[in-house]
Amino acid sequence: IWLPFPLLPLLAGGVVSLLFAAALAVHFARPIRRLRAAFEDLADGRLDTRVGAAFAGRRDDLADLGADFDRMAERLQQLLDSQRSLLHDVSHEMRSPLARLQAMADLLRQRPERSAELLERLERETDRMDRLVGELLSLARLEAGGGAAAGDPLDLVQVLTQLCADAGVEAERLACHVELDAPPHLPMVGHAALLQRAVENVVRNALQHSPSGGHVRVRAAVVSAHAVVTVEDQGPGVAVDELPAIFLPFRRGERAGPHEGFGLGLAIAARICAQHGGDIQASRLPDGGLRVTLRFSAPSAGAAA
Repeated sequence: IWLPFPLLPLLAGGVVSLLFAAALAVHFARPIRRLRAAFEDLADGRLDTRVGAAFAGRRDDLADLGADFDRMAERLQQLLDSQRSLLHDVSHEMRSPLARLQAMADLLRQRPERSAELLERLERETDRMDRLVGELLSLARLEAGGGAAAGDPLDLVQVLTQLCADAGVEAERLACHVELDAPPHLPMVGHAALLQRAVENVVRNALQHSPSGGHVRVRAAVVSAHAVVTVEDQGPGVAVDELPAIFLPFRRGERAGPHEGFGLGLAIAARICAQHGGDIQASRLPDGGLRVTLRFSAPSAGAAA
């Protein structure tokens, strides 16, 4: 077929463009189909779905999208596993007091002459369950609260001073001492009640695990534009491999002993720190004991270092 000379380059260019467009479509269509299938698998509950292998060797936006998908799927799987673990732990934690309540109710019917003793024990178990439900509600509210809290201007040292004074009363009963080392003022923005609860949970945990005559030291300072509170005790400490887990709900260290509590106090403290733009960490002290470090968002201007 004879074509005028000017049409030959146009036709050749059109064919090349068509082939290039087809190759480009195949190049992008395959990973897009893989992503679509992965989203469908994820929607069907297969949270172990990953697409990283399918995007190996690519260096484009689709590869970045695949990496984002894998991170999202991994986070969803972690959240679901955490919820399942929490549900299991709550069920386990509730089963024991409920069984004791049932046993005491049966004894009360069989041995009415022991009614005063059994009623007192019933009240203790009921109070324990009430505190457990209250802690669970607090944890749920904090987790539902989302990101960093706005709060109001406050003096963290004033909050800590009142907290340590109150903790000192409990410390006297345990033959322990609570010491506060802080600057005159440490202004920041946050929720005073939540901040007090976070530090109080850590201090009470330290008191529970301190020996008779032990010292619990609370220090406050500004470090790298963060308000930092450290709580140190002289207890048995926690094994290094257990340190990250003590901030999970219902987690107690192997050396925790038969202390009262549900393993929720440090988990609540961790959520409060996160809501105030910070975090919480634990480390072993060289001479024994545990140091818990709480960091909160940057204090307002004028905070003393």
